[in-house]
Amino acid sequence: MPETVGGVPGELLDDLVAEYDSLRALVVPGTDLRAATPAEGWDVGAGVAHLAGCDRLAADALAHPNEFERARPLTDEGLASLLDAHITVRRALSVGALRADWAEQFTGLITALRLSQRGQKVPWFGPPMSPATLTTARVMEYWAHGQDIADGLDITPEATDRVRHVCHLGFATFGFSFAHRGLPVPDAVPRLELRLPSGVAWSRGGADTRTDAAISGDALEFALVVTQRRNHRDTSLVAHGDVARQWLEIAQCFAGPPAPGRPATTG
Repeated sequence: MPETVGGVPGELLDDLVAEYDSLRALVVPGTDLRAATPAEGWDVGAGVAHLAGCDRLAADALAHPNEFERARPLTDEGLASLLDAHITVRRALSVGALRADWAEQFTGLITALRLSQRGQKVPWFGPPMSPATLTTARVMEYWAHGQDIADGLDITPEATDRVRHVCHLGFATFGFSFAHRGLPVPDAVPRLELRLPSGVAWSRGGADTRTDAAISGDALEFALVVTQRRNHRDTSLVAHGDVARQWLEIAQCFAGPPAPGRPATTG
């Protein structure tokens, strides 16, 4: 049985730390925090500030769930205001000060995850989740915002098999992507038949014989689509069936209001 640290598989916790380390290696002293990213209205500093603020929120949700639940916003507008405040309060920080604050918040999150318990339900912006699922969500956030930051700095980030966590979350939020937009949720989730950066095959689904729907291709591209960092038309992903094609149009594996996604750069 895989080692578990608190309520989180050790390998998953290690992968979150690795995502943090890889992004931190890009945001070094001298980095232009005002460099624009592909996320409209967000610069590099905003991306880092958002991650630091959400690390603090996640640590609070783990350590003080009742207080977190009482204080959390109940509307999308309230959540947007809270997340904007994380950026605003850190706006004037130098690179060094922002990195120090970021390190403090991330260390607090890792400590809280190590102290979590299996079976614990952690309140968040949506249904409560396990510490392991919260960790997966933080990996996704670090990976997705890391893509924006790397793009803003004109750096190509290293592709690793850690992207499988983002793909897993994308698969798990299939129903959410439809219901969140007031659309009927299809009876069966399309299969995923993806290739990780290492070349290893990675798949999910396929046991339900009611559907022939599937998405196949590159895992990195699928992760970019479900985090809405790339339009599926700009990828080589192949969708088999109407449900799979519709999913690629609306996929969203993060909380918040339904997002429009990135426009396609190709026809």
